[in-house]
Amino acid sequence: MPRILVVHHTVSPPLDTLLRAVLDGAARPELPDVEVVARPALTASPVDVLEADGYVLGTPANLGSMSGALKHFFDTIYYPCLEAAQRRPWGLYVHGNNDVDGAIRDIERIVTGLGWRAVAAPVRVIGPVDPVATDACWELGATMAATVSDQPV
Repeated sequence: MPRILVVHHTVSPPLDTLLRAVLDGAARPELPDVEVVARPALTASPVDVLEADGYVLGTPANLGSMSGALKHFFDTIYYPCLEAAQRRPWGLYVHGNNDVDGAIRDIERIVTGLGWRAVAAPVRVIGPVDPVATDACWELGATMAATVSDQPV
């Protein structure tokens, strides 16, 4: 059964709304064989990464970068997963009050080093979460589910 790992640092109601939209999109009824596992960034492990077929990452933009929790996740999994997780699909959503570019840039550098392949452009959410943002996160989850199950998006 294909598995999606959603690694998130959900510290606010807006991030919770975005996480739920990703999870709803990934749980597409027409793809019942896709398992979705959500892990907080501080508890996600190399085993979680190795057991998954694709990844969705979610973080706030803090002080111009990703959260420390997501950085800790990358520090924990980088070398144990470097070879085994090459070419696996990934996606990203980032919420910030005024800027998310630094967070996206830093994450893209790390996943490039891991050899992961993006399945969609990062979902950038600045300010309040609106239906456009939740729809984009739903679509990100749905795209990842289709990707890991080799189905059309």
